[in-house]
Amino acid sequence: MKLLLLSLITVFSFCKKDSNTNVKTDPVYTQYGTPFAGVPSTTDAAIYQVNLRAFSANHDFKSVTAKLDAIKSLGINVVYLMPIYPVGVKNSAGGLGSPYAVKDYKAVNTEFGTLDDLKALVDAAHAKGMAVMLDWVANHTSWDNAWTANKSWYKLDADGKFTPPVGTNWTDVIALDYNNKDMRAAMIDAMKYWVYTANIDGYRCDAADFVPLDFWKEANDAMKSITTHKLLMLAEGTRNDHFQAGFQMVYGMGYYSDLKNKVFDKANSLTLLQGLNVSEYATAKPGSQVVRYTTNHDVYLSDGSPVTIYVGKTGSMAAFLVTAYMKGVPMIYNGQEVGTTQKIDFFYNTPIDWSTNPEMTTEYKNILNFRAGSDAVKTGDLSVYSSDDVAAFTKSNDKQKVLVIANMRNNNATYTIPPALAGAGWKNAFSSATVALNGQLYLQPYQHMVLVQ
Repeated sequence: MKLLLLSLITVFSFCKKDSNTNVKTDPVYTQYGTPFAGVPSTTDAAIYQVNLRAFSANHDFKSVTAKLDAIKSLGINVVYLMPIYPVGVKNSAGGLGSPYAVKDYKAVNTEFGTLDDLKALVDAAHAKGMAVMLDWVANHTSWDNAWTANKSWYKLDADGKFTPPVGTNWTDVIALDYNNKDMRAAMIDAMKYWVYTANIDGYRCDAADFVPLDFWKEANDAMKSITTHKLLMLAEGTRNDHFQAGFQMVYGMGYYSDLKNKVFDKANSLTLLQGLNVSEYATAKPGSQVVRYTTNHDVYLSDGSPVTIYVGKTGSMAAFLVTAYMKGVPMIYNGQEVGTTQKIDFFYNTPIDWSTNPEMTTEYKNILNFRAGSDAVKTGDLSVYSSDDVAAFTKSNDKQKVLVIANMRNNNATYTIPPALAGAGWKNAFSSATVALNGQLYLQPYQHMVLVQ
């Protein structure tokens, strides 16, 4: 499917081992810093994705460190950095090259700063109560990764030559062969390296569908064996076995696709989202969560900004509210919170203008900070009352009931209040104004609200 292909086109960074022989499967690294005790549970997590080439004009770690207070103020407790590793030059895809064409799994791209700069970012995030995840690219490496000295570590074409991943147009990378035990051991070794060397708190694993289940299980088991750390593991993919492999979180790629392509592009009934609450969690285990988003680095590049996709600022906020509260872990992509519509191309430096749309930033803060303080939203029972045009649902526990109502159309909508929601006693969650629900509710285009009782 197009969305998955685009996600995968970005392609992973790859780790390089220190020598081509004597790969250790369980190296002992010196622990930098103190393992972060405040890593959130999956039910509490709210993720912020950083594209270093877009985040600032300097496109470096120091600029992210300087804005951690602003990130935290959004209600964020997990910072996820796109690949921070050196990028391959041979057969580069253009511009500065894809950050997912990893040349060295155990080095920092000097474009972004130094290892000490990365450590300082992690230290500062921890001091502010936020975890830090790195992006991990396990399916392929750049053509000039040192691992290419071991030809048996790679898939080869009929002529015995390196080849891009089958079924893709990713000509800047070459596919790894997971039948090779030495390569697998080196991959896990490199994943452990950053946990100890930079004190990071987990990985977002790119193009996870391309990598076999048994490796992901081995890698997740290896991460869990580091008992000094509580590590978050997130799979980007649509396969139904990622929870089985040990990932606590999986991308809601189906949710995004249906929200954009069916609800907003074709005006299908809002009730179709209910099915995703079942299908995306069909293989979930205790603590499993789906990460749901209204944009990320791939779909921003292919589909445009949320303001474009969801027909304006108000539409993008309605879409985010429903996404953040219905079920799962919310994720923001940098620039989303200021409603940027500029092109953000992760092959180039495209710095975001942070001065735009402060009213949108305020609304993102309201939505995520209320969620952070509401166990009902995070873990409460979900009851859905959506109509064709209006998303409506409650999240409730024995202490609180939260009601979300959002017109998801670019025209006026009339919503008939169901008996279960009718009556007084509701308050606006952000203003505390009292609200009575009776009869019918008349909603302007993309009007949305959060009520509580």
